Amino acid sequence: MRLIVFINGLVLILGAIIMMADGAVFPETSDIFFSAALLSATVGALLCLASYTSFTDIQARETFLLTASVWMTAAAFGMLPLFMWSLSFTDAFFESMSGITTTGSTVMSGLDSTPRGILFWRAILQWLGGIGFIVTGMALLPILKVGGMQLFRTESSDQGEKALKSSTLFAVATATVYMSLTLACMVVYHFGGMGIFDAIIHGLTTLSSGGFSNYDASFGYFTSPFLQWSATFFMACAGLPFAWYILMARKMQFRSEQVRAYLLLLAVAISLLTLWRVLATGAGLSESLRLVAFNVVSAVTTTGYATADYTTWGGTAAVAFFLLTASGGCTGSTAGGAKMMRWIVLVRGVKNRLNRIRYPNGVFPLQYEGQRLQLSVLDGVVSFFIFYFLTIAMLAVALNLIGLDFSTAISGALTSVANVGPGVGPIIGPAGNFSSLPDSAKWVLVFGMYVGRLEMLTVYVLFTRLFWREFA
Repeated sequence: MRLIVFINGLVLILGAIIMMADGAVFPETSDIFFSAALLSATVGALLCLASYTSFTDIQARETFLLTASVWMTAAAFGMLPLFMWSLSFTDAFFESMSGITTTGSTVMSGLDSTPRGILFWRAILQWLGGIGFIVTGMALLPILKVGGMQLFRTESSDQGEKALKSSTLFAVATATVYMSLTLACMVVYHFGGMGIFDAIIHGLTTLSSGGFSNYDASFGYFTSPFLQWSATFFMACAGLPFAWYILMARKMQFRSEQVRAYLLLLAVAISLLTLWRVLATGAGLSESLRLVAFNVVSAVTTTGYATADYTTWGGTAAVAFFLLTASGGCTGSTAGGAKMMRWIVLVRGVKNRLNRIRYPNGVFPLQYEGQRLQLSVLDGVVSFFIFYFLTIAMLAVALNLIGLDFSTAISGALTSVANVGPGVGPIIGPAGNFSSLPDSAKWVLVFGMYVGRLEMLTVYVLFTRLFWREFA
């Protein structure tokens, strides 16, 4: 427990340093960020001093508690500048949790005139949340066996000192890829006509699959086709596994089943919806392709940017986008959702089961990426989907009981658990935001964002008696 408290203290100190930097760069909100930094640093230093000791290696059960507590701590202190600025406690926590989990749902309006320091803080929360999620996945998913890094062909699965060294190098390489893509995105945005500040904000929130913009119109504020196609490209890049980039650079290994499935999903969805929009509305092919491609990639990667209110395209489009938000990007990316790899394993597991029913004595090995999967991996994937959709159902019922209509309740639950951002309907759709929802509904969605970003089981295991009995 001392180690967990100590690391949470370090997180607060790191957050204080970033707040200080924000206050130094943007003088108009310097008082807010310096005050928030002082409080964060003080609490963090006290936690570190109170818990410092010689630490042993962290075990699996401590990893769950550490991850769950660090993300909650980051959200709690990430809200300080927002609360000190003008938001209520509920709205500030909602915005902070939405940022750190890269969900992109917002309660803020009038972004065009919001102080730059506040806008930058929202964007940096999402960028840190994006890289933080990748690190979390590297640490937890192999333990959970729900489709994680153990399925990538890296040396990080080795044991002993070599594994530590390889894992460290792999984490550094991942961070390098993440920062390089972010910088490239900023440069392209600026080259395409964005101002420096706009390019920085949208570069940070594109590669993190976050979707926070500094304009109420979201990315639709920029009408340039070049910028919209650039955003489409970089959002698609954010949905690819970062381990794939590393393998591609080191070994020129391009083959990946989930990458192929991910790109195929994007291609099919974009083609069908573009054709449908042209035939149903008579819109031009070039414009339809650009708008559909942008919004499909934004939905699948759970970025949440919008250039158009696709719910006005008709019921077919609304249903299609609702389903696309549940798909998600690739495992090991910054995207949320259920992830391509899990869908592949689930479909193959169902097919395997049907084959066994037809041929009870047959042998049908379950494979992924040319490797035979253990049944524990399939069990983990099935468990994930059970908790995934059960959580969405429970949140939807809770939101409906609070007073939200059916479409708002079900899409709000899905968008929070999948960490997408906008939902469906006139209230929380691409043209709206979450500010008008009751505070109780916002807290329900906060829980959804939290458990969705931490892959469900990471949080739910904390509610078991056996977990705490081991600590005792």
